[in-house]
Amino acid sequence: MQHYRKTSHSLYDIKFHIVWITKYRKQVMVGEIAKRTRELIRQICKANDVEILKGHISRDHIHLFVFIPPHLSVSKLVQQLKGKSSRKLLSEFKTLSRQFWVRHLWGRGYFVASSGNVTDEVIMEYIKNQDLEREDGNFEIGEP
Repeated sequence: MQHYRKTSHSLYDIKFHIVWITKYRKQVMVGEIAKRTRELIRQICKANDVEILKGHISRDHIHLFVFIPPHLSVSKLVQQLKGKSSRKLLSEFKTLSRQFWVRHLWGRGYFVASSGNVTDEVIMEYIKNQDLEREDGNFEIGEP
């Protein structure tokens, strides 16, 4: 059986691969800075009931593979991860605040991809075969 999580009204299996980079791809995630970054990411994920399945801190980017509850959007999680960690790291490490004088530690965007055991084609076929006798339940535009 798959690893499903449960809330009072839902059963879910939502996993995402998230990657973000340092501003200008500066290679500053080393030593104590990398350790503190890992601590902060763990704290933020724990506070949001996000389970880290796998993670890696490279010199200029971070990879996370996480299990996210349905009430939390990926963009909100990334906003918290990048915002809180940036603020804390820049205030705790003066070497960073000198390199990132504009107070932006992370690059603007991020990469995210969902993960699952079911392909898009299987989901589309499943939806297509639901309630075949009812035409009013079809979301397709044009001829069915």
